[in-house]
Amino acid sequence: MRRTLGIGTALALALGLAACTTTPDSPAPTSPVVQLGAPGEPNRTLSPDEAGAITEPQHTELDADFMLDMIHHHDQAIEMTALVEKRTDDRDIHLLAERMSASQQDERTLMVSWLQERGVPVNDQGHDAHASGEGAMPGMLSDEQMAELEAAEGDAFDRLFLVYMIQHHEGAVQMVDELYAAGGGQEPATDQFARHVESDQGIEIARMQQMLAERAG
Repeated sequence: MRRTLGIGTALALALGLAACTTTPDSPAPTSPVVQLGAPGEPNRTLSPDEAGAITEPQHTELDADFMLDMIHHHDQAIEMTALVEKRTDDRDIHLLAERMSASQQDERTLMVSWLQERGVPVNDQGHDAHASGEGAMPGMLSDEQMAELEAAEGDAFDRLFLVYMIQHHEGAVQMVDELYAAGGGQEPATDQFARHVESDQGIEIARMQQMLAERAG
C-alpha cells in the first residue's frame, strides 16, 4: 500500500556530520533538516526559517469519522467474540476470541480518548445509523448474518465464526485503506493507530484462514 507522507512526518535529520570542536563561546553545530522528495524527485535541504516553521499535521474530519466508524466496527467484533463461550468447546477458537476481545476493547478505549481529547462527540447518531443496514461499513455483518452466527453451535459455529470474522477484519483493513486514499491519517496519532489496526488485523486474518483450512480438511 502506498502512503503519501505529510511534510511534518517526511523529515529526516541529516547524519554523518564531520567532527568538529567548539569553544564555550561558539554555538553548537546544528544538523540541517532535509525534506524527502517525492519518488523520482531529489531531496531538499530546508532553510532555518523553513525548518522552524514546520508543525505537525493536525487531525481532520476524515480522521474523526474514521475513529467514530471504527468504534462501531469494534463493537460488533466484541459482540461476535462474546458468542464463543456458550457455542463451542474448541480451545483454539476460545483463545482466539479472548485475544480479539481484549485487543478490540483496548483499541476502543484508545479511540474514545482520542475523540475526547480533540473535542469530538463520541455519541454520533449519524455514525450509529452507518454501523448497519444499507451502506454499512466494510465488513460489518448484516442482521441476518449475526442471527445465523448466534443460532450455530459446535463445529458449524467454529467455521461460521472464522468466515465472518475474516470478513469483518478485512473490512477494517479496507477502512484504513480508504482513510489514506481520501487524504486522512496524516496526524501522527491517527497514522500510528491506523497502521496498528492494519498490521494487527492482517496477522489475525492469516491465522484465521489457517484455522479455517485445518477445519475444512
